[in-house]
Amino acid sequence: MDDVWSRLTSAPAVVPAGVGDSGDDTWTLIVDSFWPLLLAGLTATIPLAVLSFALGLVIALGVALLRLSPNPVLSGIARFYISVIRGSPLLVQLFVIFYGLPSIGLIIDPWPAAIIAFSLNVGGYAAEIIRAAILSVPKGQWEAGHTVGFSQAQTLTRIVLPQATRVSVPPLSNTFISLVKDTSLASLILVTELFRRAQQIAAFTYEFMIIYLEAALIYWMFCLVLSAGQNALERRLDRYVAH
Repeated sequence: MDDVWSRLTSAPAVVPAGVGDSGDDTWTLIVDSFWPLLLAGLTATIPLAVLSFALGLVIALGVALLRLSPNPVLSGIARFYISVIRGSPLLVQLFVIFYGLPSIGLIIDPWPAAIIAFSLNVGGYAAEIIRAAILSVPKGQWEAGHTVGFSQAQTLTRIVLPQATRVSVPPLSNTFISLVKDTSLASLILVTELFRRAQQIAAFTYEFMIIYLEAALIYWMFCLVLSAGQNALERRLDRYVAH
């Protein structure tokens, strides 16, 4: 009996219904499907989340600084962006970019579309986290920077942001963990990540419950590893804080 992985590699991207082998042993199916699901998670889900989160942080920092700007126009633009991102579902944002933009002549491939949508979404949520972290740094730190001759930008990058980073690590880590799970939405725009691979295997074998539970287990494993990394990073950063 051929395993699921060998059959999937020779199968079309969208497997027609009714092709699966209903006689497959349940345990054999679980074992055979685990590697293709894990591989899809490691080669697609995690890279998609990492790239989107990194770009999202860049956007978030810029938006947070605009939000803190004394210029009402710049601050208003940042407020509007955050309001739109936080006030609309991620799925709608994803569909607007992938399915909506082609109506105005802008066609984006699935992977770039997913990265753009996820990055913009992370930027809207993380901007408020970064803004709150910056505001949590005592104003005396700004004055100390000016006292030693630092410019506003130097004070921000050398004094304020390093302190704000420690404050923002827990909520930003939670945002990243949520993003890893949200990447499953990319399957709806034809990105072959963990969940789409699970859909293909389930359609091929007709074992929907088993395959989807297995996919959920792999997502959970990823989140456990990321949570452990978050805790280790927080302990490391706490070494530099006076108690």
